Order: sequence, then structure tokens, then C-alpha cells
Amino acid sequence: MRGALGFLSRLPVGHTEQAWDAFVGTPAAFPLAGYVVGGLVALPFLAAGLLPAPVVTAAYLGSVVLVTGVNHADGLADLGDAAVVHGDPAERRDVMRDTTVGVGAVLALGTVLLALALAALAAAELPPLVAIALVVSAEVGAKLAMATLACIGRPSHEGFGSTVVDGSGPRQLLASLAVAVPAAVVAVPATAAAVLTGPLVALAISGWANRRLGGIGGDAFGAANELARVAALHVGVATWSLFDMPLGDWGVLAWTLS
Repeated sequence: MRGALGFLSRLPVGHTEQAWDAFVGTPAAFPLAGYVVGGLVALPFLAAGLLPAPVVTAAYLGSVVLVTGVNHADGLADLGDAAVVHGDPAERRDVMRDTTVGVGAVLALGTVLLALALAALAAAELPPLVAIALVVSAEVGAKLAMATLACIGRPSHEGFGSTVVDGSGPRQLLASLAVAVPAAVVAVPATAAAVLTGPLVALAISGWANRRLGGIGGDAFGAANELARVAALHVGVATWSLFDMPLGDWGVLAWTLS
């Protein structure tokens, strides 16, 4: 858990070799750390209904950067550059190692940031406990996407991807799914849909990376986190709205405790 938080957040924990070794061999630590990260970035939604939705949204975006840093966004940028390159997998991987920021990176980052802001804006219009539940479930779903990649992925080269993938398999994926269950059942079906979006995003990234990059690397994990977060939050908000859940704050709390 400490190693996962050290990698997935800017919290001052988990930076020892022992914590790192334990983390890379335990995919379930990804979604487990998602609860902590999700709880922290969801704090601005305590003010939903008290402050204007755009203010809450801006505070949420700021908390995501403050808590998680830019490491995973860098992976998304690299994958964006690789996506617009015409060439074989080796050429695409070379572009990903280039420190120059290309149009693909700008487009990927800009689109995801805009989509995340719009999803957060919609969540800020919901009852605070509902919004918090959806934000936490989206974060757990994003980390579950990374765990899914670790269990089903095929590494393209030596590096973080191969280190995490080696030794992981279906049993570890089941453990990761089990860890994510509490986040999925808080306000079903919306939170369940948000959590399950993570593995679906991972499957899509894994398939694309196998065809275009020859497998997954560290950048694919970062991109999976960023893409799954925004997709999960949109899916969760949409599901809640479509089913028009009448519970409200106290209803969600009572349902959860029961």
C-alpha cells in the first residue's frame, strides 16, 4: 500500500525499495490506493451545493494535480504522440521517448482535461455524498484499470511495464476486482458502472498498444489512469442521471450503512 501511494500520489510515503518491491508484485494495491487518492481529491465536493459548481470543479482539478502530480499525465501525452505517428511499433516507441511535446500530446491532454472538467461540473450539481461517491469510485476504477493492465498486458520492452506485468495473472486480477467491490456498491448502479469502466478502458488500451506499440509500457499505465478516471466519472454521472436516483444525501448514507 505504501509503495502504491508512493507511485500513484505525491504523498510522502512508500519511497523505499522494500515498499516498491512489494507494490510491483501486488496489482491489488492499485485500487486499494485508489480509495485514499479518491478520498483526497473528492474533498472539494463537500462544498457542492454551497459553492458554485464551477468553483467546486476548479478546486477538484487542482486537487487532482496536487495529490497525483503529473507523472501519469506524462504517460498520456506520450501515448498521444505515438498515436499520430505513422510507422512501426519501434518508431512509435522512439517518439514516446522523445522529450519534445507534439500535437498528439497536446490534443490528448487538452481533450482529457476538458472532459474531466465537464464531468466534474456535472458531478458538482449532484448531492454532495453522491458526488463524493462517484469521484472515489472513478478513482478506484482508474487504478483498477492499471491493475488490469498489469494482469493482462504484454510488455513491449524492459521497464516499469515489464516489472509490473511479470508474475501477474488472472488470480491477481480477481483480487484487484475484489478490492474494488466496496467502491462499486456505495450507490449502485452509478458507482458500479464507474468502477467497471476501468477494466474496459484497460482492455481497449491493451489491444491498441499490442497492435501499435508491440505491447504495453509505463506510459500505457499512466494513460490508462487518466483516461479511465475521466471515462468512469462521465459514466457514473450519466448512469445516476439516467436512473434518476431519488435517494439524496441521507438516502445514500442509509443505503450504504445497511
